[in-house]
Amino acid sequence: MVWEEDAPLVVVMGVSGTGKTTIGQSLARSLEVPFAEADDFHPPENVAKMRAGIPLDDEDRGPWLDTIARWLRDRRGRGGVITCSALKRRYRDRLVSAAPSVFFVHLHGSAELIAERMAARRGHFMPLSLLRSQLDALEPLAATERGARVPVDGTVEETTRKAVTAVRGS
Repeated sequence: MVWEEDAPLVVVMGVSGTGKTTIGQSLARSLEVPFAEADDFHPPENVAKMRAGIPLDDEDRGPWLDTIARWLRDRRGRGGVITCSALKRRYRDRLVSAAPSVFFVHLHGSAELIAERMAARRGHFMPLSLLRSQLDALEPLAATERGARVPVDGTVEETTRKAVTAVRGS
């Protein structure tokens, strides 16, 4: 695959607890492109809602997705890796409209593994109680979307290696 840009533009997606930040940072280092954490783009109202255990709705996500889309559009030609849950196809389509060559790395694992990871982490605003709503909302990548599913049951290095292979092979 020939990239429209000089360097790959990647969204590391999946439900909370899959390791988007850890793998995203590692993938960005491997691809030698900048990294951004989409959680940092949430307005305070969204963070407060999630901290309270209330799932975000499409109205909450809209401005956040638009900010991520702008980041992707601004990185065209230079590449980058950004995290974003991107749970639904329409959210991913919104991102693709800003950067048509974006590649999605969908991190996935069993609900038990993800719940274990979420329970072990400290200082994150997303409570374990919202995992079920994220799993229910998740629409896996369709065959027509540019991306790959990458399992998270291995080490960070193994998962990153699989993600790099998927991105470079696209």
